[in-house]
Amino acid sequence: LFRSLDDSAPPVEYAAELKFDGLAISLRYEDGVLALAATRGDGEVGEDVSANVRTIHSLPLRLHGSAPRLLEVRGEIFMTRRDFERLNARQRREGEKEFVNPRNAAAGSVRQLDPKVTARRPLSFFAYGLGEVEGWTMPERHSEVLDALEAMGIPVNGDREVVHGADGLVRFHERIAAKRDRLPFGIDGVVYKVNSLALQE
Repeated sequence: LFRSLDDSAPPVEYAAELKFDGLAISLRYEDGVLALAATRGDGEVGEDVSANVRTIHSLPLRLHGSAPRLLEVRGEIFMTRRDFERLNARQRREGEKEFVNPRNAAAGSVRQLDPKVTARRPLSFFAYGLGEVEGWTMPERHSEVLDALEAMGIPVNGDREVVHGADGLVRFHERIAAKRDRLPFGIDGVVYKVNSLALQE
């Protein structure tokens, strides 16, 4: 990898995407069926929030097409700005406390004791990577992993690009910075990943 970063070598290929401002979640699909959803917790042990996550309409309970024996999808649960404003308007009408920001609203909704409460909250999800995988021939590139997840019915954000070299990274950053305030959800910035999974390893 260090040799490939030399000026005389071809530019490194990167996957550029958004860093979502929400709650990190791991989804475990077994034979294509959602078996477990857990928060990141302390990085080792997370909180089982399966019943609540199953109420998120955009998330498939069963993957499309032929699914791996085990697929752990990592992503972010969040609330769009519009949905957050609607939720707070409802909270006001019902005499309930308003939420401070979309991230807190999303995190609090996922951790509700009653899934019926979560079901009334407008939550969204975007995948950004994988954890444990069994019974699947992995693609060679991170961008191809995201494409494959999308084909399985898992939501993946469209503001992602494969770029080459530092110039490509800068152009992606400038494009997102120019539209950041118009995005329908909050972001913490952008994320760059070496696209080749072999080079990532």
